[in-house]
Amino acid sequence: MDTSSLEARATGSPYTKPRLTNHFNKHFNVHFMHMNPGKQLILATKPFAKEIRWKSWMYSLTTLVMLMASFSGIFIFENLWLRMACSIASGLLMVRMFVIYHDHQHHTILHRSVAANILFKLYGVFILAPASIWKRSHDYHHNHNCKLFSASIGSYPIMTKQKFLQSTPAERRAYLAVRHPLTIFFGYYTMFIYGMCVNSFLSAPRRHWDSLIALIVHAGASALIFVYLGWLAWLLSFVVPFMLAFMLGAYLFYAQHNFPGVTFREKEEWCYEEAAISSSSYMVMNPFWKWVTANIGYHHVHHLNARIPFYRLPEAMAAIPELQQAKTTSLHPMDIIACFKLKIWDPEKNAMVGVKHL
Repeated sequence: MDTSSLEARATGSPYTKPRLTNHFNKHFNVHFMHMNPGKQLILATKPFAKEIRWKSWMYSLTTLVMLMASFSGIFIFENLWLRMACSIASGLLMVRMFVIYHDHQHHTILHRSVAANILFKLYGVFILAPASIWKRSHDYHHNHNCKLFSASIGSYPIMTKQKFLQSTPAERRAYLAVRHPLTIFFGYYTMFIYGMCVNSFLSAPRRHWDSLIALIVHAGASALIFVYLGWLAWLLSFVVPFMLAFMLGAYLFYAQHNFPGVTFREKEEWCYEEAAISSSSYMVMNPFWKWVTANIGYHHVHHLNARIPFYRLPEAMAAIPELQQAKTTSLHPMDIIACFKLKIWDPEKNAMVGVKHL
């Protein structure tokens, strides 16, 4: 498909040739202007796809230190309210550190750093998303984002209206169960303990041996804390932060590609640039949530060029007008409900619909 035929934005304006600033024009030669709009847009993001090394280390280490401090507070403080605050803070900081880990796995930050490789591999084990399975599944997701009839590796499955109606009742229930709010709420168990660790290890033990290590370490630490420090310490250091972090992570990943206005394409019609712009959302957040999620809400920019460090995503969006026309969602309860209502792709309506609208 020619990228000039990209879907209209949420604003209703058609996709047009990028109105690049003089800053970009002087950096590219005359051949740039003869490329298709999608390629131009990718080229326009290249100046931002360069990490600032000291910033990468600063954000990684300060987040890690805060995470370690918050977990320590759970055990050090005697006041229950302070311990609960540290527990919640730990869950939120796990989300931020996960997005930074995610950037490292894209080779976006601290690439070829031995110290960073060790740090983030250990964090992958801690967060129950070991490097072997996370990178493989997430790379597949980027290369097949919102492509119909591809394997649902690293993403939520999508059924077309025809396929859903032709499926057996058991197949329908299984499909809807994966996309159910409870499955996302219990993402700690459904997506990470089972999906990232148990299932990945059983499917390929030699390739994903680190998934077994993650399970053993996690279960061992959990048991030791429960036995020697009691149920309250276990609840505050394991159940609350991990449930919170994985619930947020599971929902963010869901809403970034399952929102009103999202589009899906069959393999023959699919192209990378369109999928990034039309099938990835910009999640509008306040400064607090932007910090907690390390700017992962700028998801359309990230999918267009995954080599842009998380701390430069707002800069890229502010500089390129086309990126400011993104389809949006938010963490507002009504937007969350709207996203959860979307279940099935209806090609005739060119939209995701709920089961009741079939």
